[in-house]
Amino acid sequence: MFSGPPADPATPTMQASSMPSTVPSVGEMGDISGGASGATPARRSWAPSLLLGAAGLLALLIALFGPGLMARGTGELRIPGAGLTTVLRTVLFAALALHLGELVAPQLIRPVRGRPRTAVRSWAVLASLAGAAAAAGQIVRLAAVSGLGITETYGTREGGLLLLIANGLVIAALCAASRRPALALAPLAVVIGAEALRAHPEAYSPEFGAALTVVHLTAASLWTGGLLYVLRTMWLWRGSPVAARALLGRYARLAIWLYVALAATGTASTLRRLPLDVVFTSAYGRTLLLKLALMAVVSVLALAARRRMLRDTDPAVAHRLARREQVVLGLVVVVSAILTVVPDPHWISLRP
Repeated sequence: MFSGPPADPATPTMQASSMPSTVPSVGEMGDISGGASGATPARRSWAPSLLLGAAGLLALLIALFGPGLMARGTGELRIPGAGLTTVLRTVLFAALALHLGELVAPQLIRPVRGRPRTAVRSWAVLASLAGAAAAAGQIVRLAAVSGLGITETYGTREGGLLLLIANGLVIAALCAASRRPALALAPLAVVIGAEALRAHPEAYSPEFGAALTVVHLTAASLWTGGLLYVLRTMWLWRGSPVAARALLGRYARLAIWLYVALAATGTASTLRRLPLDVVFTSAYGRTLLLKLALMAVVSVLALAARRRMLRDTDPAVAHRLARREQVVLGLVVVVSAILTVVPDPHWISLRP
């Protein structure tokens, strides 16, 4: 299925000149309705910049202080460097989403009739390199916390898996820079598998938990990264609203199945990992409730965008709602990173 380049083969794809992010840049994500009419007034150009800056600052603050705030008053042991670890894990998850999105979204673009022969710039190389750097940063942090050398850290279970993740992302970046970028699927699959194993070191059914995480992380990455690529393409196609509307419709149909996979695996993971008696008194339970609240907002925005897409021929309103969905999904990525950092809630559960 993924045998072609991440864009229309008739048009070469330029490499990105900026670092990847879970929130698209202002230059590529302006309002569709205003992009084709000429220059935007200066006073309106400030609003997207301020909103994106505020969202990025909020995400950073949540990552740095979220683990401590969630664990306050729970009696759980403080995890050294939890804020920095959350930031690094957020970068890693964002890198996976960006790269997987660039591999899948072009498959939605090719069947669109009358589409412009233009393609967005690829962020896959920079995204995977940033993810590899984040994994390497976690190895350094683990070595500092444990008092081990870097070589000894590689010998630990977590250190070895992080090394595998870092190397897998470097190979994925090399594949993205080659003539066969779809080859990156193999190292990205290894990265997802290693991350699933790393996130489930518990003694109770770790294999089942890892399998759930593989499906959950893959679906979440495809949803987030795919939406970002589609929105960037819609902005590039702002002069062809019919093609832009068709592309958003194709993505919406895929997103339904991704949502089902996320809901099923998320529910199963919660039932196996979170005892009911510590839902409100553990950092894991509190963080999960915050994630569920954000996912509810994402669901409302996604349904609203689909309704407007079916009702209006002009995709401008649906595009705006989908952009807001993307921003909230960025916050979900941060909260998901916190979930992988906070302590296992079974330690404070009163259940045997």
